[in-house]
Amino acid sequence: MTTVIMRTTARAIVPIVLVVAISLFIEGHNLPGGGFIGGVLTTTAFAIIYMGFGLDFLERGILGRDVDPGKEPSRDRVVVAYRRLFAYGFTIAVVSGLTPLVFGQPFLTQTFVMLEGVPIYDHLEVASAIAFDFGVYCVVVGGLLTILSVVGAE
Repeated sequence: MTTVIMRTTARAIVPIVLVVAISLFIEGHNLPGGGFIGGVLTTTAFAIIYMGFGLDFLERGILGRDVDPGKEPSRDRVVVAYRRLFAYGFTIAVVSGLTPLVFGQPFLTQTFVMLEGVPIYDHLEVASAIAFDFGVYCVVVGGLLTILSVVGAE
């Protein structure tokens, strides 16, 4: 059973955690951060939601789906979606690493483009490594949320 204080705190903290996760993900190829820590922080935000509102809140409250309370956690639609996110992330990471080989470059070679006048950052370097970081992000979020959902339902 959760308290009103936990739910109120979750509503205040989760958006802040997600903004920091996105910021670390975007800046990660040049500064500390990237797909791994962004994924860990995103999973932390989901863990706070799960603690405050329960495991079924995501499907019922956000996605508007009916939840079957008798189902095994490993067969639940949300867990299947998390596993799918893991698989997509792994595929994106591998493909982004192999793409330079098509152009005669070594594995995981990257290039970049400078964007000027970006509202928060002023200038932002967008590297091709962001595809790899996004794959890692999806792997981390998918894997940790699968573990969190299955273990949390026990």
